[in-house]
This record gives sequence, structure tokens and C-alpha cells, in this order.
Amino acid sequence: MREAILLFKRKWFMFMILIVVLLLVSGKIPVIRQYSSDVIDKMETKWRDWKTPELAGLEGKAVLIMDRDSGKILYGDHMNRKMYPASTTKILTALILLESGDVGDIVTVGSEAERRTPDESSAGLYEGEKLSVKDLAAAMLLPSGNDAARTAAVYIAERKTGQQMEPMKAIRYFAELMNNRAKQLGATHSHFVNPHGLHDPDHYSTAKDLAIIAREAMNHPEIRTILKETVHQVKRPGQRNATFENRNKLLQKHGPWYYQGATGIKTGYTDEAGYCFVGAASRKGENMISVVLHSTEDGVWNDTIKLLNYGFGS
Repeated sequence: MREAILLFKRKWFMFMILIVVLLLVSGKIPVIRQYSSDVIDKMETKWRDWKTPELAGLEGKAVLIMDRDSGKILYGDHMNRKMYPASTTKILTALILLESGDVGDIVTVGSEAERRTPDESSAGLYEGEKLSVKDLAAAMLLPSGNDAARTAAVYIAERKTGQQMEPMKAIRYFAELMNNRAKQLGATHSHFVNPHGLHDPDHYSTAKDLAIIAREAMNHPEIRTILKETVHQVKRPGQRNATFENRNKLLQKHGPWYYQGATGIKTGYTDEAGYCFVGAASRKGENMISVVLHSTEDGVWNDTIKLLNYGFGS
């Protein structure tokens, strides 16, 4: 009986999709096209709720839950859709930094830290500041410092080439490293042009690709250690210590979205990308990675918790 009802709903859904597609094809007026697109999004959401009622109400336009140990995708919706990743980009940046750099190296922040755009996230780095590679990774992963991501790109580019580089040239070089590393991992539907995720039409990924990248990042012990910190302290001899606070609300014990067993990973937001989050959690020997792209400010956390609960079977 349940199968028959589901089949009926599916046929109704496909019929409505056909009507909207015809509107899109024939509609030359932008308002009609936008209306049709909105209707399709609502219908797809409705179908997702019918098909998987335990995940009803997800607001993300692309979502996924993966078993981190096996790499098996337990649930995905639009997981191969081209999306803007915002600051979840920094997962790959941090991975390359810690794979190609030396954790104990001391990095001198250059002029790249001052190339800020209005309202971008910052770790408060300044030109001439010195900090370790590990602290630099924490500066980009926890408070989501774009200044730290640019500094990491310049450090790795100069380390790889053995020569000093102008910041924008170094960032372009680093972007190629990002694209090559993503392809090596099997994240073949992504293209990166910067290390931080500020919007660019040619900077994109998918929920599946981000899960693949995150899975590799979580295999790195330094990244796992950093991501579990709610606060990362940097000692500056003769200066005031720096404090990097983690934006991951799953780790905030007295907050509304605290999640027992949460271990990471990275927030992201731009107007074009919406609210994004790549999450990770461990319970009773099981390890999960979740991806939510283009959700709402509160929805991104509710979506993540629903996906993680689904993965753990609770």
C-alpha cells in the first residue's frame, strides 16, 4: 500500500515537473522563468520530504551524509550539483598547507594579509607577524580568516617554487595546486580560483566533492586536532597572545546546536553561496561527514544535525 501511494505521488510530481519545464521552455519573460524555477525548487523539496520523511524539512539546496571510514554515501540530494562553496574552500587550503608545509615552520605574514575586501572574515593577521604553520591553519579553519588563507597560499607557492612571488601570482599558482589535489582525490567536478572561497563565478564545487576533500582532510592528525578546539591560543613572545575562536556551533556546549561527538569541520557564507557547512562527528566507533550547501542561517545547523542523526541511525 505504501509503495502504491509513493508511486502515485511520484507520477504526480513528474507531471508537475513536466508542466513547469514547458513553462520554462516557452516562457520568454524573466518573471515567468524565475517563478517556474522557484516552483521546481519547492516541488523537489516536497518530493525529498516524501521520499525520506526522516529528513523532511531540510533547507539546503545540496546535501549529503557520508560514512567517513568507508566513503559510502548514505544519503545525498543534488550532491553533484554545481554550487559555490564559500569558506568551506579552506578545508582544501588547510590540507595542502599541512601536506606541503612543515608544521614547525615559522611563516612571516606578508602584504597579502592586508588585501582585504569589505566584510570578509579575518583572523586579524598583520604584515610582519610571525606564526607557525599549525597556527596559520588554525587561523583559517576556526575564525575562517581569509588573510590566513592568502598567507598560506603565498607560503606554499614560494616554498614549492623556491622564489619570492607577488601575492596575486602566488595565489594563482596555489589555485592550480588546489585543482590538481582535488582531482587526485577524485573531486573532479570542482574548480578553485582562490584559497578562501570569496565569490567568483569560476570558483565552484559540489557536495560530493567537498565530502571527498573533507574525508581526506580528516585523515590528517593536525587538522583533526585543530578542528576539535573551541579556542586556539597563539603565544606571541613580548606581545599580546592571539585567540582564534571556532565558528562551529556544533561544538558550543551551551548553544542550541551543540552535537555530542562533533569533530569538525568548516563553515562558509557568501550572498551567492548562502549558508554552508561541512560537518563531522563520531559516535560509538562510527564516523560521519555531512555537507550542507546554500541553506539558511539557522537551517544550516538544523540540516546538519538531521543528516548526522540519519547517518548514525538515531
